[in-house]
Amino acid sequence: MTSIVDQLRAALPVAMRARDAAAVSALRGAIAAVGNAEAVDAAEHAHVASMSTATSEHVAGADVGLGAADVARRELSEDDVRLVVRQEVDARISDAALLERHGQADRAQRLRDEAAVLHDLLEGTA
Repeated sequence: MTSIVDQLRAALPVAMRARDAAAVSALRGAIAAVGNAEAVDAAEHAHVASMSTATSEHVAGADVGLGAADVARRELSEDDVRLVVRQEVDARISDAALLERHGQADRAQRLRDEAAVLHDLLEGTA
């Protein structure tokens, strides 16, 4: 079974070739949201930067060396990824309702189209 992230990444070039702007936007947004969810809190890992003894002469307080301040990203389960993508769908639907109330039907429909792309991917019908 292919992971949701793999499905998102595989669908993106297909949508780009098809010039499906709504799908491209939705897929890029979902991939970015998953990436953001994998990020670690910098405050939790402040000790990593302080472990380095080498500092940059050009930038005050900067660590020197390849990976000097790198921290491994969180690994999300498939359920976590599904939740992140579901939140992206929900956000687009609620934003579309807000735009609709403010007389921006075209923009609202675009968000609904994006939500449908992600929903179909989650349901395995994409």
